[in-house]
Amino acid sequence: MSLSLEDVSRIARLSRIAVTDAELAATQTQLNRILHLIDEMRAVDTSGIEPMAHAQDVFLRLREDAATAPDRRAAFQAVAPAVENGLYLVPKVIE
Repeated sequence: MSLSLEDVSRIARLSRIAVTDAELAATQTQLNRILHLIDEMRAVDTSGIEPMAHAQDVFLRLREDAATAPDRRAAFQAVAPAVENGLYLVPKVIE
């Protein structure tokens, strides 16, 4: 697949990118190279190859989900202006 100068101009207009007449030819060349690369990748036979989540075999080592910080809730609520049933009370913002 190859793009003409009119195609490139239309794509630039649709994407709201200002491309001067001098830049059209360079942009056309770059876009055609990208499309050629895509065509080459589509031509490769990938049947029998499993999709990969990552390019390398990476395994995430998970740690046990346990609290490591001391529980200071009582100390924080002791200095709060208003607390009820373990919840902080704040002024109403939306009427």
